[in-house]
Amino acid sequence: MLGPILHANTIATCPHGGTLTILPKSPRVTVSGQPVAVLTDPGMVAGCAFTLPNGKPQPCITTRWIAASTRVTSLGQPVLINPLSALCLSAEQIPGGPPIISGSQTRVVAQ
Repeated sequence: MLGPILHANTIATCPHGGTLTILPKSPRVTVSGQPVAVLTDPGMVAGCAFTLPNGKPQPCITTRWIAASTRVTSLGQPVLINPLSALCLSAEQIPGGPPIISGSQTRVVAQ
């Protein structure tokens, strides 16, 4: 699938409104002056207020990337592209749904 490459300043949220921050480990390759995000980079979620129907808090705290570019890599790791194949996870590793990308660079695309 063809899509814009995601980077450190990508604007994203969990499905419940928490802020998703991608933490690139390698600043070697950049787009729009920001390090690209790769499949092994952590995604941290802050401010998720999701609560189960029984009242137990189950906020998203991290992201698991499922798939990335099939042709473009940075230091041997596939770069993340939008649309993103990922899941936001709680502390108990329970999926909360896919993250929502609302802003990123659009000049560099990958497949």
